[in-house]
Amino acid sequence: MQLFVDDLTVIDFSYLCKQRGIVGESWIVDVLLDGSLNEMSMVLDFAVVKKQIKAIIDEAVDHKLLLPMQEQAVTLAESPYNEGHQTVDFVSDIASYYLQSPACAFAAIDCLTITVPAVIEHLKAIILAQLPNNVEGLTLVLRPENIPTDYYHYTHGLKLHDGNCQRIAHGHRSKIQILVDDKRDAHLEAAWCKRWQDIYIASEADRISVDDIQLSAQAMKDLTPDHQYFSYHAPQGRFDIAVDTKILDVVDCDSTVELLADFILRQVKAEHPELANNTIKVIAYEGVAKGAIVHG
Repeated sequence: MQLFVDDLTVIDFSYLCKQRGIVGESWIVDVLLDGSLNEMSMVLDFAVVKKQIKAIIDEAVDHKLLLPMQEQAVTLAESPYNEGHQTVDFVSDIASYYLQSPACAFAAIDCLTITVPAVIEHLKAIILAQLPNNVEGLTLVLRPENIPTDYYHYTHGLKLHDGNCQRIAHGHRSKIQILVDDKRDAHLEAAWCKRWQDIYIASEADRISVDDIQLSAQAMKDLTPDHQYFSYHAPQGRFDIAVDTKILDVVDCDSTVELLADFILRQVKAEHPELANNTIKVIAYEGVAKGAIVHG
Protein backbone atom coordinates (compact mmCIF):
# COMPACT_ATOMS: atom_id res chain seq x y z
CA MET A 1 0.00 0.00 0.00
CA GLN A 2 1.22 3.49 -0.79
CA LEU A 3 0.35 6.89 0.64
CA PHE A 4 1.41 10.15 -1.01
CA VAL A 5 1.41 13.85 -0.18
CA ASP A 6 2.41 16.27 -2.91
CA ASP A 7 3.62 19.76 -2.03
CA LEU A 8 4.21 18.70 1.57
CA THR A 9 6.50 21.65 2.21
CA VAL A 10 9.07 23.94 0.68
CA ILE A 11 12.62 23.95 1.99
CA ASP A 12 14.49 27.25 1.70
CA PHE A 13 18.22 26.89 2.27
CA SER A 14 21.66 27.71 0.92
CA TYR A 15 24.46 25.34 0.03
CA LEU A 16 28.17 25.47 -0.69
CA CYS A 17 29.17 24.84 -4.30
CA LYS A 18 32.81 24.72 -5.40
CA GLN A 19 31.93 26.26 -8.76
CA ARG A 20 29.28 28.83 -7.74
CA GLY A 21 30.03 29.71 -4.12
CA ILE A 22 27.12 30.03 -1.68
CA VAL A 23 23.88 29.34 -3.54
CA GLY A 24 20.38 30.11 -2.25
CA GLU A 25 17.81 27.47 -3.15
CA SER A 26 14.14 26.54 -2.73
CA TRP A 27 12.85 23.00 -3.31
CA ILE A 28 9.28 21.71 -3.16
CA VAL A 29 8.94 18.37 -1.33
CA ASP A 30 6.68 15.47 -2.35
CA VAL A 31 6.45 12.34 -0.17
CA LEU A 32 5.45 8.74 -0.99
CA LEU A 33 5.24 6.12 1.78
CA ASP A 34 5.19 2.33 1.33
CA GLY A 35 3.87 0.07 4.09
CA SER A 36 1.23 -2.14 5.56
CA LEU A 37 -2.00 -0.86 7.08
CA ASN A 38 -1.98 -0.14 10.80
CA GLU A 39 -4.79 -0.66 13.31
CA MET A 40 -6.60 2.37 11.85
CA SER A 41 -6.40 0.88 8.32
CA MET A 42 -3.85 3.51 7.34
CA VAL A 43 -0.23 3.45 6.32
CA LEU A 44 0.11 6.66 8.29
CA ASP A 45 -2.34 9.35 9.30
CA PHE A 46 -2.20 12.31 6.90
CA ALA A 47 -2.00 14.58 9.92
CA VAL A 48 1.18 12.80 11.02
CA VAL A 49 2.67 13.04 7.53
CA LYS A 50 1.90 16.73 7.25
CA LYS A 51 3.06 17.57 10.76
CA GLN A 52 5.74 15.07 11.81
CA ILE A 53 7.53 14.47 8.51
CA LYS A 54 7.41 18.16 7.65
CA ALA A 55 8.90 18.96 11.06
CA ILE A 56 11.68 16.41 10.56
CA ILE A 57 12.56 17.86 7.16
CA ASP A 58 12.46 21.42 8.49
CA GLU A 59 14.73 20.49 11.39
CA ALA A 60 17.20 18.70 9.12
CA VAL A 61 17.74 21.16 6.27
CA ASP A 62 15.28 24.07 6.15
CA HIS A 63 16.82 27.55 6.58
CA LYS A 64 20.27 26.00 6.97
CA LEU A 65 23.58 26.17 5.12
CA LEU A 66 24.21 22.72 3.61
CA LEU A 67 27.86 21.64 3.69
CA PRO A 68 29.27 18.97 1.33
CA MET A 69 31.66 17.38 3.81
CA GLN A 70 33.65 15.39 1.22
CA GLU A 71 34.67 18.63 -0.49
CA GLN A 72 38.21 19.56 0.58
CA ALA A 73 37.43 23.26 0.16
CA VAL A 74 35.04 23.07 3.15
CA THR A 75 36.30 23.12 6.74
CA LEU A 76 33.86 22.77 9.65
CA ALA A 77 35.14 23.22 13.21
CA GLU A 78 34.01 24.10 16.70
CA SER A 79 34.10 27.83 17.35
CA PRO A 80 36.81 29.02 19.77
CA TYR A 81 34.58 31.95 20.78
CA ASN A 82 31.10 30.69 21.66
CA GLU A 83 29.81 27.41 23.08
CA GLY A 84 27.56 25.50 20.70
CA HIS A 85 28.82 27.49 17.71
CA GLN A 86 30.82 26.33 14.70
CA THR A 87 33.00 27.96 12.08
CA VAL A 88 32.97 27.23 8.36
CA ASP A 89 35.80 28.11 5.98
CA PHE A 90 35.04 27.73 2.29
CA VAL A 91 37.14 28.59 -0.75
CA SER A 92 35.18 28.30 -3.99
CA ASP A 93 36.31 28.91 -7.56
CA ILE A 94 34.86 32.41 -7.51
CA ALA A 95 35.27 33.64 -3.92
CA SER A 96 36.06 32.67 -0.34
CA TYR A 97 33.56 32.74 2.51
CA TYR A 98 34.11 32.49 6.26
CA LEU A 99 31.37 32.08 8.85
CA GLN A 100 30.59 31.54 12.50
CA SER A 101 27.09 30.47 13.52
CA PRO A 102 25.28 28.34 16.09
CA ALA A 103 25.70 24.68 15.13
CA CYS A 104 21.97 24.42 14.30
CA ALA A 105 22.52 26.76 11.33
CA PHE A 106 24.63 24.18 9.45
CA ALA A 107 23.73 20.77 7.97
CA ALA A 108 26.70 18.52 7.28
CA ILE A 109 25.93 16.25 4.31
CA ASP A 110 28.17 13.26 3.54
CA CYS A 111 28.75 14.03 -0.13
CA LEU A 112 31.15 15.76 -2.50
CA THR A 113 28.50 17.99 -4.07
CA ILE A 114 25.11 19.12 -2.78
CA THR A 115 22.64 17.56 -5.21
CA VAL A 116 19.01 16.44 -5.04
CA PRO A 117 20.01 12.73 -4.66
CA ALA A 118 22.50 13.55 -1.90
CA VAL A 119 19.95 15.55 0.11
CA ILE A 120 17.28 12.87 -0.44
CA GLU A 121 19.61 10.18 0.92
CA HIS A 122 20.42 12.38 3.92
CA LEU A 123 16.74 13.05 4.65
CA LYS A 124 15.52 9.48 4.14
CA ALA A 125 17.85 8.13 6.80
CA ILE A 126 16.66 10.72 9.30
CA ILE A 127 12.94 10.36 8.50
CA LEU A 128 12.72 6.54 8.41
CA ALA A 129 14.38 6.30 11.82
CA GLN A 130 11.44 8.21 13.31
CA LEU A 131 8.50 6.50 11.56
CA PRO A 132 6.47 3.48 12.85
CA ASN A 133 7.49 -0.05 11.90
CA ASN A 134 4.63 -0.56 9.44
CA VAL A 135 6.17 2.12 7.17
CA GLU A 136 8.59 0.07 5.07
CA GLY A 137 9.67 2.52 2.38
CA LEU A 138 9.97 6.20 1.68
CA THR A 139 10.29 8.06 -1.61
CA LEU A 140 11.10 11.75 -1.58
CA VAL A 141 10.94 14.11 -4.52
CA LEU A 142 12.76 17.42 -4.20
CA ARG A 143 12.03 19.74 -7.10
CA PRO A 144 12.55 23.40 -7.91
CA GLU A 145 9.59 25.53 -8.86
CA ASN A 146 9.00 25.67 -12.60
CA ILE A 147 9.82 29.30 -13.45
CA PRO A 148 9.59 30.08 -17.20
CA THR A 149 10.99 33.59 -16.76
CA ASP A 150 14.12 34.97 -15.07
CA TYR A 151 14.88 34.20 -11.43
CA TYR A 152 17.72 34.67 -8.96
CA HIS A 153 19.41 32.83 -6.09
CA TYR A 154 20.24 34.87 -2.98
CA THR A 155 21.52 34.16 0.52
CA HIS A 156 20.89 36.33 3.58
CA GLY A 157 19.97 36.39 7.27
CA LEU A 158 17.36 38.28 9.32
CA LYS A 159 18.67 39.26 12.74
CA LEU A 160 15.27 40.42 14.03
CA HIS A 161 13.53 37.13 13.21
CA ASP A 162 12.57 34.87 16.14
CA GLY A 163 12.64 31.71 13.99
CA ASN A 164 15.17 30.08 11.70
CA CYS A 165 15.21 32.99 9.24
CA GLN A 166 17.69 34.61 11.63
CA ARG A 167 20.43 32.27 10.35
CA ILE A 168 22.97 34.36 8.48
CA ALA A 169 23.42 32.02 5.50
CA HIS A 170 20.09 30.64 4.34
CA GLY A 171 18.57 31.48 1.01
CA HIS A 172 15.99 31.23 -1.69
CA ARG A 173 15.48 30.69 -5.41
CA SER A 174 13.05 33.42 -6.37
CA LYS A 175 11.28 34.95 -9.32
CA ILE A 176 10.43 38.62 -9.69
CA GLN A 177 7.89 40.69 -11.55
CA ILE A 178 8.46 44.37 -12.31
CA LEU A 179 5.61 46.21 -13.97
CA VAL A 180 5.75 49.64 -15.57
CA ASP A 181 2.26 51.10 -15.88
CA ASP A 182 0.83 47.60 -15.26
CA LYS A 183 2.92 45.98 -18.02
CA ARG A 184 5.74 43.60 -17.14
CA ASP A 185 9.21 44.82 -18.09
CA ALA A 186 11.34 41.80 -19.02
CA HIS A 187 14.51 43.89 -19.27
CA LEU A 188 14.21 45.20 -15.71
CA GLU A 189 13.43 41.72 -14.41
CA ALA A 190 16.41 40.21 -16.22
CA ALA A 191 18.72 42.94 -14.91
CA TRP A 192 17.78 42.22 -11.29
CA CYS A 193 18.11 38.48 -11.78
CA LYS A 194 21.59 39.01 -13.16
CA ARG A 195 22.47 41.35 -10.28
CA TRP A 196 21.32 38.82 -7.69
CA GLN A 197 22.62 35.67 -9.33
CA ASP A 198 24.21 33.60 -6.53
CA ILE A 199 24.54 36.77 -4.43
CA TYR A 200 24.90 37.35 -0.71
CA ILE A 201 22.66 40.19 0.49
CA ALA A 202 23.88 41.97 3.62
CA SER A 203 22.45 44.87 5.58
CA GLU A 204 24.64 47.94 6.07
CA ALA A 205 23.50 48.09 9.70
CA ASP A 206 25.21 44.73 10.37
CA ARG A 207 28.63 45.80 9.07
CA ILE A 208 31.54 45.46 11.50
CA SER A 209 35.31 45.90 11.30
CA VAL A 210 37.78 43.08 10.81
CA ASP A 211 38.89 43.64 14.41
CA ASP A 212 35.45 42.62 15.67
CA ILE A 213 34.77 39.59 13.45
CA GLN A 214 34.79 36.10 15.01
CA LEU A 215 36.09 33.43 12.64
CA SER A 216 38.47 30.48 12.69
CA ALA A 217 42.18 31.14 13.22
CA GLN A 218 42.90 30.01 9.65
CA ALA A 219 40.21 32.29 8.26
CA MET A 220 41.75 35.28 9.99
CA LYS A 221 45.02 34.50 8.20
CA ASP A 222 43.33 34.08 4.82
CA LEU A 223 41.20 37.22 4.79
CA THR A 224 41.92 39.66 1.97
CA PRO A 225 41.23 43.37 1.41
CA ASP A 226 38.30 42.29 -0.77
CA HIS A 227 36.38 40.84 2.19
CA GLN A 228 33.61 42.71 3.98
CA TYR A 229 32.39 41.76 7.45
CA PHE A 230 28.93 41.44 8.98
CA SER A 231 27.72 40.17 12.33
CA TYR A 232 24.74 40.22 14.65
CA HIS A 233 23.29 38.58 17.75
CA ALA A 234 19.89 36.87 17.48
CA PRO A 235 17.91 34.53 19.76
CA GLN A 236 19.84 31.44 18.58
CA GLY A 237 23.26 33.00 19.14
CA ARG A 238 25.95 35.04 17.40
CA PHE A 239 26.32 35.07 13.62
CA ASP A 240 29.39 36.24 11.66
CA ILE A 241 30.26 36.21 7.97
CA ALA A 242 33.12 37.49 5.83
CA VAL A 243 32.13 37.82 2.18
CA ASP A 244 34.10 38.74 -0.91
CA THR A 245 32.96 42.05 -2.40
CA LYS A 246 32.33 40.66 -5.89
CA ILE A 247 29.53 38.33 -4.72
CA LEU A 248 28.01 40.80 -2.26
CA ASP A 249 25.18 43.33 -2.42
CA VAL A 250 24.88 45.57 0.64
CA VAL A 251 21.43 47.10 1.10
CA ASP A 252 20.40 50.08 3.22
CA CYS A 253 17.67 48.12 4.97
CA ASP A 254 16.99 44.75 6.54
CA SER A 255 16.67 41.97 3.96
CA THR A 256 13.06 40.98 4.60
CA VAL A 257 11.20 40.42 1.34
CA GLU A 258 9.05 43.47 2.08
CA LEU A 259 12.09 45.73 2.37
CA LEU A 260 13.87 44.08 -0.55
CA ALA A 261 10.84 44.80 -2.74
CA ASP A 262 10.97 48.42 -1.61
CA PHE A 263 14.75 48.51 -2.21
CA ILE A 264 14.28 47.26 -5.77
CA LEU A 265 11.58 49.87 -6.40
CA ARG A 266 13.79 52.68 -5.09
CA GLN A 267 16.74 51.46 -7.14
CA VAL A 268 14.66 51.25 -10.31
CA LYS A 269 13.41 54.80 -9.79
CA ALA A 270 16.95 56.09 -9.09
CA GLU A 271 18.59 54.28 -12.01
CA HIS A 272 15.86 55.06 -14.57
CA PRO A 273 14.91 58.75 -14.40
CA GLU A 274 12.96 58.28 -17.62
CA LEU A 275 10.41 56.35 -15.51
CA ALA A 276 9.88 59.21 -13.05
CA ASN A 277 6.30 59.75 -14.22
CA ASN A 278 5.45 56.07 -14.60
CA THR A 279 3.86 53.82 -12.02
CA ILE A 280 6.21 51.01 -10.93
CA LYS A 281 5.01 47.82 -9.27
CA VAL A 282 7.45 45.29 -7.85
CA ILE A 283 6.33 41.77 -6.94
CA ALA A 284 9.29 40.20 -5.15
CA TYR A 285 9.15 36.54 -4.22
CA GLU A 286 10.90 34.82 -1.33
CA GLY A 287 11.18 31.22 -2.47
CA VAL A 288 7.95 29.61 -3.67
CA ALA A 289 4.47 31.19 -3.66
CA LYS A 290 5.17 33.91 -1.12
CA GLY A 291 6.54 37.42 -1.28
CA ALA A 292 5.73 41.12 -1.13
CA ILE A 293 4.24 43.77 -3.42
CA VAL A 294 5.14 47.44 -3.46
CA HIS A 295 3.93 50.32 -5.66
CA GLY A 296 5.57 53.60 -6.41
